[in-house]
Amino acid sequence: VQLAESGGGLVQSGGSLRLSCKASGFTFDDYAIGWFRQAPGKEREGVSCFSTSGGGTTYYADSVKGRFTISHDNVENTLYLQMSSLKPEDSAVYFCVADHYSGSCDTRKGPYYGMNYWGGGALVTVSS
Repeated sequence: VQLAESGGGLVQSGGSLRLSCKASGFTFDDYAIGWFRQAPGKEREGVSCFSTSGGGTTYYADSVKGRFTISHDNVENTLYLQMSSLKPEDSAVYFCVADHYSGSCDTRKGPYYGMNYWGGGALVTVSS
């Protein structure tokens, strides 16, 4: 399984970006997918995730709720993160993650750090 992020870059505060994550060799059947981010000197943060459990559940960190939207295209095997109203504190390396265990995304706690598959990361920089 390989995950490859794209769509990162430099954007002004208040702007938007869409991250994409192409999954190769991953079957979108019973699964959990999501996004982490890590800023310099800070701990890795679970941003958002989606799980097929319970008919489909979604989690957003409080810091991004109402501004970020997670989506996925099972035909294209691609995960997306639409980011709007970006703030300088959103600057980080964003990692997409996936796991065949749907419990790896908890609707209260977010994505599990031990998810099996990780992308290499995409840098997002938001200027003030």
